[in-house]
Amino acid sequence: MVRATFAGFTTALSALQANQKRLDITGQNLANMTTPGYTRQQLQVSSMNYTGPVSHYMNGSEVVVGFGSRMDSVTQLRDPFLDAQYRTQMTKSGYSNALQISLDSLANVLDETSIDGIRSAFDDIQSTLTNMQDLGKVNDPVYESELRSRMEALTNLLNDAARQITQAEQEEYMRLDGDGSSENGAVQEVNDMLRQIGELNRQIKRNQILGQPSLELMDERNLLLDELASYIPIEVTYYKDADHDGKDNQTGATADHEIYEYDAQGNIIGKKDWPDDLKVELLYVDDQGVTQRLTLVDGTVGTGDENYGKLEITNGSLDNPPNTTITFSNAGGTENPTITADTNGVHLTEGSIQAGLDMLGKNGTTAGLDDVRGYQFYMAQLDTLAATFADVMNTNNTFNTDTTQKTDGGILFVDRNNPADPTAPITASNIGINPDWVNGTIHISTEGESINDTILEMLSDMSAAQGALGNKTFADYMNNTSTLLANDSSTNQTVLANNVTVLNGIQNSRDSISGVSLDEEAANMMTYISAYNAASRLMTTLDQALDTLINNTGTVGR
Repeated sequence: MVRATFAGFTTALSALQANQKRLDITGQNLANMTTPGYTRQQLQVSSMNYTGPVSHYMNGSEVVVGFGSRMDSVTQLRDPFLDAQYRTQMTKSGYSNALQISLDSLANVLDETSIDGIRSAFDDIQSTLTNMQDLGKVNDPVYESELRSRMEALTNLLNDAARQITQAEQEEYMRLDGDGSSENGAVQEVNDMLRQIGELNRQIKRNQILGQPSLELMDERNLLLDELASYIPIEVTYYKDADHDGKDNQTGATADHEIYEYDAQGNIIGKKDWPDDLKVELLYVDDQGVTQRLTLVDGTVGTGDENYGKLEITNGSLDNPPNTTITFSNAGGTENPTITADTNGVHLTEGSIQAGLDMLGKNGTTAGLDDVRGYQFYMAQLDTLAATFADVMNTNNTFNTDTTQKTDGGILFVDRNNPADPTAPITASNIGINPDWVNGTIHISTEGESINDTILEMLSDMSAAQGALGNKTFADYMNNTSTLLANDSSTNQTVLANNVTVLNGIQNSRDSISGVSLDEEAANMMTYISAYNAASRLMTTLDQALDTLINNTGTVGR
């Protein structure tokens, strides 16, 4: 049997069309080599063969040849496993990076390796006291004025350090809640990303149902998912909606009609090609230490904003940042886990949002809150230092060792906001010099067995271990605080560097699959153009064969 006259041309034509499309896709890939989030595209093809009833009438011994290739779709080259790994690592990197930003802000206040700070102020006070211990200098107003200046310099440094920590704490809160600032906070950013992902879900699915792959929209969604993972731990899954998942919506029984197409006799003739939905779930740990999931984006369910959730700050404010909590609502708004800094409560495992909560809420001393030393811890360190120093100096100038009151002395340090109340608690933010000492109403006491007893007691206490300071001197306690911060920062920098290294490794693996390689695309172009030329040559050859068939056969009887 002679083959259909133009069957070969159909085969050649399909080859020309497929390779032309491949060249078009290669051009698209090259044009978007530097486009953020772009995923390399490829053409999916399949072989065309006899599938209709005509095949029943063919000679059974004839070798069956198909009719070329069919272009099925244009798809992306992505590895879901690498995507999941990348987003998990993004969450870890987001946590350690946000934590490092916070620790660096504290280092600007407490790192005294290259500046003369609180530690040097204690040395200056001790040096002045050493000079004043001579009997001839105890009553010298010049030396007393110098001591007062040294102590006032210390109070100013403590006030400024407390102010800067408070400011850093407020900036941390504003990084979570951007209200009142020119930039969005993490809460607004995450809400905006959830909204965009939810809207993209609907747009992509609508286009896919109409036969448009919407690959660029999928790239945009993947970029949002990657960025979202730096804020909160998420898990992304793809699934069929309830009307196409193969299960009855009411009973849960198998419903094959949702998956397969049937002919009039009830025979399966094909599988329904229905696009997937995308679900985003938040991973969090409940108060029992069990990992739970909360659906933040639920495919294309419902209408309006029903397919995505949101989060909001439900506790804490700019004036009261500690113990800030964030409440998450799922898609549909029916569940509301409140995320805290407490490892004994509901919390996230990683992510920059949890880093912010930890720095604001964890004090480094309470059970369940001691794995991170946040702003509260370092503020408490300064408060303890200020209160202990003021108490020791005030006691030395007002009482003898036998608790006998020194009538010519007085309280040297007060709450500068309430100097008239000697019982007001002293902190790093409010410690100040007693105005009565400044105006000369009180002085350094000269009562005792010797007029320099008070100075000697002060000098001794400057070098003595204080129980309230963990048996450390004032200067050593400040050194220890700076060392704790340096250790925290160094440890986190190591973790951050490791996280970034792993993240870059995963990114390289993703790029090797999803990224556009100039060398690979150039090699593909050579392959496709060769195939295109071969298909063109096939068509020329078929034309020659057809010419021979028409003009050079059947000459009998001429």
